[in-house]
Amino acid sequence: MSEFRVRYSYLPQQFGNVDDLFEEIKKFIPTGDFTLGAPLTEFEGRFADLIGTRHAIGVGSGTDALKLPLKAVGVGHGDEVITTANTFIATVGAINEIGATPVFVDCDDTFCMDVSQVEAAITERTRAIMPVQFTGEITDMPKLMEIADRHNLPVVEDACQGILASIDGKRAGTWGIAGGFSLHPLKNLNVWGDGGVIVTNDDEVAAKLRLLRNHGLQNRDEIALLGYNSRLDTLQAIVGNWLIGDTHDITQKRIDNAAVYDAAFADVPQITIPPRRDNVKRVFHLYIVFAEDRDDLYEYCLEKGVEAKIHYPIPLYLQEGLAHLGYKVGDFPVTDRHAKNIITFPTDQHLNPEQLDIVIQTVRDFYAGN
Repeated sequence: MSEFRVRYSYLPQQFGNVDDLFEEIKKFIPTGDFTLGAPLTEFEGRFADLIGTRHAIGVGSGTDALKLPLKAVGVGHGDEVITTANTFIATVGAINEIGATPVFVDCDDTFCMDVSQVEAAITERTRAIMPVQFTGEITDMPKLMEIADRHNLPVVEDACQGILASIDGKRAGTWGIAGGFSLHPLKNLNVWGDGGVIVTNDDEVAAKLRLLRNHGLQNRDEIALLGYNSRLDTLQAIVGNWLIGDTHDITQKRIDNAAVYDAAFADVPQITIPPRRDNVKRVFHLYIVFAEDRDDLYEYCLEKGVEAKIHYPIPLYLQEGLAHLGYKVGDFPVTDRHAKNIITFPTDQHLNPEQLDIVIQTVRDFYAGN
């Protein structure tokens, strides 16, 4: 049992009653169809329908869901990929794994890439652009696609946090040549471990991705290219099939919970709510606001039993593991400001109204006390 009155991880509730799922697994085990099996084919079809693409390819992780499409469009050693300075390490890890170099641009207060800075970052070595649909928000994709098309650069979306997010009704993952999604346990649609899905409407790219995820094997005996071992486990696909039908409901509940927070925090002067663009459907993988005295508020929340988080306290571009890229403090001032001022509150679909009230009252009590 968590010591928190409002915990962050909802997994014990989401998977608290899985008797029917275990029955599905029991029926599956005697088939021995453990690799690229029929449940995976079913899940891929359902995921493609969910996002609205012709193809969905299950892979081993969200990181691989970013790495493989970059590889499929020809990005490799010595190339540059433009992405945002405010993201999870997996974005950069995927770029690094294929020998390319990440080139950062700053974010804006939506937490996504500041598209106005992209063109200045393009060099003769740029081979792709990777926007990040961070927190369940979505980058200004119409503007970004204009830039990408003008420079003939493929766009691979990091939509790992953006299942069902959209702008002007067009969903995350469908704007560029391909989009990568994560099925990590704390994502809005999740499985029992690592997993990822790549979506695309390009038949040629889809065929190459299916080769890349399975050692480059055309069949048991013929190798078309050198690929990777990155198949989504069929067993995990069974879990995905068990949950995927609830994705719209899960998403709407998160949106509803975020609306409760937004309304309540609107009259707390020390809290600033990020921009809420009318043409954007944001799916609140993370609910983040800007807070005065953030560090003290964070500690107060933990003391009062509210498991808040910070995403992230140290800007990615300043991490020791990325020192070789040569960036220095102040290169991305918006990202720096976010690292000092943002705080994340639980917003998942299993929270009840009383728990939302606890979060809201805790914040109000902190500022009243100050």
